[in-house]
Amino acid sequence: MVNETPQSTRNFHLAGIIPVAGQELDFQFPWHDCLQPIAKNYLAIERSVVECAYAGCETIWIVCNDDMQPLIKHRMGDYIEDPYHLEKSKFVKYPSEHRRQIPIFYTPIHPRDRDRRDSYGWSIMHGALTAYIISYKISKWMIPNRYYVSFPYGVYPPEIVKKHRKEISTNKPFFLSHNNLTVKDGEYLGFSMDGNEYKSYVNYVKNSCTGGDKSLTISERWSSRHFSLDKIFKNAIVDKSNVANLNWYFKIDSWESYAEYISSKERVQIMRPSDKMFKKNEYLGVAK
Repeated sequence: MVNETPQSTRNFHLAGIIPVAGQELDFQFPWHDCLQPIAKNYLAIERSVVECAYAGCETIWIVCNDDMQPLIKHRMGDYIEDPYHLEKSKFVKYPSEHRRQIPIFYTPIHPRDRDRRDSYGWSIMHGALTAYIISYKISKWMIPNRYYVSFPYGVYPPEIVKKHRKEISTNKPFFLSHNNLTVKDGEYLGFSMDGNEYKSYVNYVKNSCTGGDKSLTISERWSSRHFSLDKIFKNAIVDKSNVANLNWYFKIDSWESYAEYISSKERVQIMRPSDKMFKKNEYLGVAK
């Protein structure tokens, strides 16, 4: 579903989507690839969470299956402080009363999609659908107006989206670009989508998939589980969207590309945010 919602400039719900499930890289470490360090005490998935916070997301949804979720949640916690409100709180008498927490939720790929449509790009679709369904069950006024997607396997300064915060929380699509390339070209660059755009991407995946046709060989069935980002988002309309260009950007989806990033001079620009904004935070449990 992920339908369009009542629009309001004063009540705009931007949901952050961070895809983790659905892509195996070649690092072969005992931890998940999204937990690769990109700076001292700073992991790839943490950079994505920080990017979503700078983008103005009110909620953040990490799509990870049950086998990887405990360690990711152990590191990430339940929420991150909104950097916009954190900065404003410096100038008031009672700072803690003016801060705002951005909750982090964890959702696995639905069992019916596993080994069928569970490509890396499908994690984005599932995360958006989950955010929609859960928000709708609470209130129709909480349904996300747009979804902002951040990839752990793309490295660039997450605070770059801070100055585009208002542009992202509008009805117009937003894309990050580097050398005129975007997610439409298969790059791990942040972008936003709404319900109608979501539907077009999902319909394309379903219509292009071979399905479970038993006349095909096993390797040819459910072809969409191998769809790359550029195939899923090939219909994205970038030229009519808000586009922000990045000065630099690195992929870290292989050992070679990761080594290129680690040896780059730009690496020193990536640093873990202060603990006031980003540390492991957990909500108190219900008293027994």
